[in-house]
Amino acid sequence: MTAVDSPEKILFASTTQAFLQKEVPLSRVRELHSQGVAFEPDWWRRAAELGWTALLVPEDLGGGSVSGDGFADLAMVAEQLGKTVAPGPLYPVSTVLTALVESAEPQAHAETIESLIAGETIASWAVYEPGRGWAPHEPSVTATATDSGYRIDGVKDRVEAGAQSGLLLVVARTDDGVRQFLVPTDVAGVHVEPQQSIDMVKQYARVQFDDVEVDHTAALDSSVDLIDRQSQIAQVLQCAEVVGILQTVFDFTVAWALDRHSFGRPLASYQALKHRFADMKMWLEACRATTGAAVVAISQRAPDSSLTASIAKSYIGEKAVEIIQGCVQMHGGIGVTWEHDLHLYLRRATLYRSMFGTPEEHNLRVYALHDAAQQALRSA
Repeated sequence: MTAVDSPEKILFASTTQAFLQKEVPLSRVRELHSQGVAFEPDWWRRAAELGWTALLVPEDLGGGSVSGDGFADLAMVAEQLGKTVAPGPLYPVSTVLTALVESAEPQAHAETIESLIAGETIASWAVYEPGRGWAPHEPSVTATATDSGYRIDGVKDRVEAGAQSGLLLVVARTDDGVRQFLVPTDVAGVHVEPQQSIDMVKQYARVQFDDVEVDHTAALDSSVDLIDRQSQIAQVLQCAEVVGILQTVFDFTVAWALDRHSFGRPLASYQALKHRFADMKMWLEACRATTGAAVVAISQRAPDSSLTASIAKSYIGEKAVEIIQGCVQMHGGIGVTWEHDLHLYLRRATLYRSMFGTPEEHNLRVYALHDAAQQALRSA
């Protein structure tokens, strides 16, 4: 997602790739699945030592980036994750860190930020609600003001790594509008129930809040714009990971078609398959381009960053599964077996298609943003 054009970025990219290939190859992902484990805390702490968790955090709060563009560096990490469909709470931790460092008083959360950067604490963003699509600004979970703080009631679901998290950043409705609250998972009234996922190692949870009491310091001085930024970061990081998935699947499918022979000829030599590969390659590069544009827009805080994020999420959500399904067909019968690795990638891409907004939801958002821009031009 970003050019690897300096010694520092080359080292960071190669170190990330080597770490993932050694620590979480596809065989290890299968082992974790068989054990019912999402990820190992020690593995995540070692990943944090590589700097993944510090990229969105300014230096005065203990963070720092490789290239000076922390989000572009993080998108590169996400793309590498896609190559081995690695586990880990990169996106929930990143969205929570974004909320903390960009809140009105980030220094008030310095201790929590330090713990998240070190990988000692896992945090997740509790934003989805049962039976509802992507609506981060319309929570039904309530936070009622009390003498000592707030009382939180309601249910969140699809909370990534919810059962492994020590903190949840809960989007809730207050008398003053939508706010976010840092809630420890071990306080009275928080009930975490694991939810099944189509992915091999990505685990989610349903979280019930029953009269959960938190003090005033739990409330972040955040805005609707900050929730939008967290959404964009989560959406585009997932798009970057899917680009890594698509490139990996496409490459080993091309290698398979060149190696596999039928009637004395490589499969890749047949014209019908050549056309199919050409289509998939075109879609893959379009996925890469739309994601790259969204990474730049978010990094630069461009006025149209929400639009470009939705365009990327919509396009990749529509095309990724189609590309991988095409690769499954190219492999013939073995492409649909449990033993072949294709389904590991297909599962992750299918999961991400529905998280942080489906293509259909983002299509509607693109139309709405376009109409709003046109009306603004006509009014000018």
